[in-house]
Amino acid sequence: MTTRRVLANAIRALAMDAVEKANSGHPGMPMGMADIAEVLWNDFLQFNPGNPKWPNRDRFVLSNGHGSMLQYAALHLSGFDLPMSELERFRQWHSKTPGHPEAADTVGVETTTGPLGQGIANSVGFALAEKLLAQHFNRPGHDIVDHRTYVFAGDGCLMEGVSHEAASLAGTWKLGKLVLVYDDNKISIDGEVEGWFTDDTAKRFDAYGWNVIGPIDGHDAEAVKQAFVQANAQSEKPTIIICKTIIGFGAPNKEGKEEAHGSALGKSEVAAARDMLDWRYPPFVIPDEIYAAWDKKKIGAEREKKWNDAFAKYQAEYPELAAEFVRRTASELPKDWASKSQAFVEKMQADGPDVASRKASQMTLDAFGPLLPELIGGSADLAPSNLTMWKGSKTITGPDGNYVHYGVREFGMSAIANGVALYGGLLPYDGTFLVFSDYARNAVRMSCLIPAHVIHVYTHDSIGLGEDGPTHQPIEHISSLRLIPNNRLWRPCDAAESAVSWKVAVERKGKPSCLIFSRQTLKHQQRTAQQLADIQRGAYVLSDPADTKFKAIIIATGSEVELAMEAARTLAQQNIPVRVVSMPCTEEFDAQPAEYREAILPGWCRARVAVEAANADFWGKYVGLDGAVIGMTTFGASAPAPILFEKFGFTVAHVVDTVKKVIG
Repeated sequence: MTTRRVLANAIRALAMDAVEKANSGHPGMPMGMADIAEVLWNDFLQFNPGNPKWPNRDRFVLSNGHGSMLQYAALHLSGFDLPMSELERFRQWHSKTPGHPEAADTVGVETTTGPLGQGIANSVGFALAEKLLAQHFNRPGHDIVDHRTYVFAGDGCLMEGVSHEAASLAGTWKLGKLVLVYDDNKISIDGEVEGWFTDDTAKRFDAYGWNVIGPIDGHDAEAVKQAFVQANAQSEKPTIIICKTIIGFGAPNKEGKEEAHGSALGKSEVAAARDMLDWRYPPFVIPDEIYAAWDKKKIGAEREKKWNDAFAKYQAEYPELAAEFVRRTASELPKDWASKSQAFVEKMQADGPDVASRKASQMTLDAFGPLLPELIGGSADLAPSNLTMWKGSKTITGPDGNYVHYGVREFGMSAIANGVALYGGLLPYDGTFLVFSDYARNAVRMSCLIPAHVIHVYTHDSIGLGEDGPTHQPIEHISSLRLIPNNRLWRPCDAAESAVSWKVAVERKGKPSCLIFSRQTLKHQQRTAQQLADIQRGAYVLSDPADTKFKAIIIATGSEVELAMEAARTLAQQNIPVRVVSMPCTEEFDAQPAEYREAILPGWCRARVAVEAANADFWGKYVGLDGAVIGMTTFGASAPAPILFEKFGFTVAHVVDTVKKVIG
C-alpha cells in the first residue's frame, strides 16, 4: 500500500543513498522534513515539470540548502528532468545535484541557497514580486498572477540576522501568499541548540505581523496538511508553520542527534534505517507505484493549459497589458530602449553638467525610469542622500508602486532584491552608502553566483564624503567588490560615464552590477563620439598628447580622473607628454579582446601611475613592477574633503612627481 509515509520514505531513502555514495552531505534534514515535503509537493505546490519556468507556478525555496537532497528527490520523483543518474552523482564534478541548490545548475531550483537565512530573504523577494505584478497586471476576472511562495528553513536560518530583516519587511508588506515552514528540530552541527538559541519563535513572528501556526507534529501528515490549508485560507499576513521534527527520522541510532546533521550515516546505519522504515528496495531504486503517486507531469500540464486558456482571454480583452506581461517575463527590454537610452547618454555628454555622480545617477533614473516600467528601486533609509528616488518613484504601499523603503536593512535589502530579480518581470536596484556594502556583501556575492540581474547602487564612494570620518569613508570596499567573480563594478568620472554605467547595467541581462557614485561634484570631461562609445568597454583613452609620443600613462577612476587630467596638463607644460586612461570598470576592460587592451595600455609603456582614492594594492596588475599607485593604505579621517585629498596625497603636485619618478 502506497501510504503518505511510504511516499515520504522515498525522499528519506534517496537522501540516505546519495549522501552515502558521495560520503558527503546532510541526510538529517531531508529525513526530518520528508513528511512535510511530501504533503506540500503532492497536495499544494502548483507547478509543471514539463515547463519549470511557467510564469504562474508556485515558487519553492529551500533556505536550509544543506538539505539539498530533499529538493533533488522531490524534483526527480515529481517528474522534472533530473534523472536518477544525477542523484547518484550527488556532489560530484559538473553534476546537476551540487552540495547546495544552485539555480544555474538544476532544473526546478528557483534560487541558489547555502548561506543560511538568505533563502528566506529571497522568498520575501519572490512574494513581493508576485504582489507587485499582480497589482499591475491583474484585472477583474483575470488573475493571471496568482500563486504562492513556500520556503523551508531551519534553526540556522532563523538565527542569521538577515532572516530578521526580511521577515520584518514581509510582515510590514502583508505578503499573505508567503508561507515559511520552520523545521524546529533543535539540532545544529554543534549539537542541541538550547544552549545558544532560546528565542520564542512564535512570539517573534507574531510581533513581525505574521500569521503563526503551531507548533505541530511535522511527522503527522494530516496535521501538516491542515496547517497548509489554514495558511492559504488568509491573505493579509505571511504565515510561519512551526513543525516539530526529528532530524534523521528513521535512523535508529542517530535520529534526533547532531551525528545525523552533516555527514553520511554509514552503511550499517543506512541498513538499520531501511529496516526501521520498512524500505525493502536497493539503493536508488524506486518502485513504479511510488513514482506514479509522485508524478506531476500530467496534472502540471493541465494546470498550465488552464492558465494559458485564461491568459488567452486576458490577451483578447487587454492586448497591450498582455504584450507587456510577455515582454517582461521574457526579460526583454522595450523596443525603444536602445535608441532612447543612447540619446540620453549623448545628451549628458553634450550638456556636460558638473555634478556629483550620485546626482548624475538620479538624472539618469529620471530619463530611464519612464522607459522601464519593470524598474523597481529601493534604498536602505538613505534615499535623500544616495538619490535613488526619481521623479516617477512611488512607494510600494500603493498600486503600481515602484520604490521600496527598506529601512536600515542593507543585507536584507540586497537578498530580497535577488529574489525579486529571480522571480522575473522586474528589474530591481537597491542603494546605500558604499561603506555599508560590507553589511550587504554576501548577498551581493550571491547576486553574482546565482546570477541575478540586480543593480546595486553605492554612493559616498571615498574620503571625498568628508567630515563623517573613517567610519563612513570606504577604503577597501571597491577592491573587495571587484574581487567577486561575475561582478561588474562601475566608478564613473562624470555625468556621461554615469549614464553609460546605468545603461550597461540595465542591459546586462541576468547578471549584476555595482554602480559607485560620489558625494562631491565632478567636472565634466570632453570626449569625441568614439571616446563616448568606448566608455562601455570599461577603459578608454581620455587624453593623448597631440603631436608626440606619450612617455607615461596615468590610469584613474571616478573623482580622480579630473585630478589625472590636471596633472597631465601640468606635465605637458613641462614637456612631459602623458596619456590619461579613464577606467570606470576594470572587469569590463579585462573582458575586452587583447588587441583593444594593448591599444589602451601598450606593453612598451611601462611607466604607469594608477590614481584611485581606494585601496592601493588592487592596481598592481595594471601598473606592473615599474609603475606606481597613488591610493589609500590607511583609514580616512574626519575633515572637509579638500583637506583629506591633500593630506592623503591626491594632489596635482603628487601625481606629477610620481609620474616623473616612474619615467626616471
